[in-house]
Amino acid sequence: MGEPSADRVEGTGPAGHVPVLAERTLQLLSPALEPSSGSSGRPLLVDATIGRGGHAEQILRTHPHVQVLGIDRDPSAVEYSRRRLASYGDRVEVVHAVYDELDDVVRDHGHPEVSAVLLDLGVSSPQLDEPHRGFAYSYDAPLDMRMDTTRGPTAAEVVNTASVAELTRILRDYGEERFARRIAQAIQRERARRPIESTSRLATLVQEAIPAPARRTGGNPAKRTFQALRIEVNDEIATLERALPPAVAWLGMGGRIVVLSYHSLEDRAVKRVLSTAARDTTPPELPVSLPERQPQLRLLTRGAEQATAAECEVNPRAASVRLRAAERIRPAV
Repeated sequence: MGEPSADRVEGTGPAGHVPVLAERTLQLLSPALEPSSGSSGRPLLVDATIGRGGHAEQILRTHPHVQVLGIDRDPSAVEYSRRRLASYGDRVEVVHAVYDELDDVVRDHGHPEVSAVLLDLGVSSPQLDEPHRGFAYSYDAPLDMRMDTTRGPTAAEVVNTASVAELTRILRDYGEERFARRIAQAIQRERARRPIESTSRLATLVQEAIPAPARRTGGNPAKRTFQALRIEVNDEIATLERALPPAVAWLGMGGRIVVLSYHSLEDRAVKRVLSTAARDTTPPELPVSLPERQPQLRLLTRGAEQATAAECEVNPRAASVRLRAAERIRPAV
């Protein structure tokens, strides 16, 4: 997939932050956000990773009849998006929760179905740019990396307690790190002297563990390790796998889902769920397609769409984005 990254891009804009692929996301979601004839209810968008509200604000501004139910695991993002979107009044509600709790959040708010679901995965630029969060190797800060700072183990806990075998797996699977075992062994030796608790100490350790020729290309040698630890700390892949089925199940007829992912494992999980729901599962020996086995979804993208060269030039972190979208064409069983 090329150089791995899992950064949700939100560049500076007139309203604060503008997310990556904003126009394409709006284009794909808009048909599902038009009012239904004869319906008195507002179309509902569940922005399950609302972040700083860039996508949500664009949709609220473009579709004055739409209601947004926002979800985010980051308490600071919840506070920020609530302030940013306060002028839209009762059209917006933002909840502090992890997006794999979408099923409970929608049910608790009394919605029979939703018109659209948006998932913009990965870590946001504001999170990367806040030194105290410990996401970035470019700042010296406590080794934290939790998106939800109210719960769960920190990156320091993982680094100082996981076995060499487990660290190797994390770095290899989530960071696509060629030197995963060398780095894991270096971590083990260093933590035996004293705990590894800062981003700068870990970054230096990783750099020293990687052979000199490999350090000369590909940017900062620590980037893969930091990405892998962040994915592990926030349980990002398993969370996504738990979130996707209910996200699809809540879609009403004509409802649409758009997912922006930033890592091959994320994109693979999205592809698997959407492609499976878009497949006719009638046994091949039957002469006609069974109504209950016909596709539930219609794929709206041919493969995974990427950011344009122009957008990547403005926001380099957009280079790894992969967008997939689908529309419900048969009611959920």
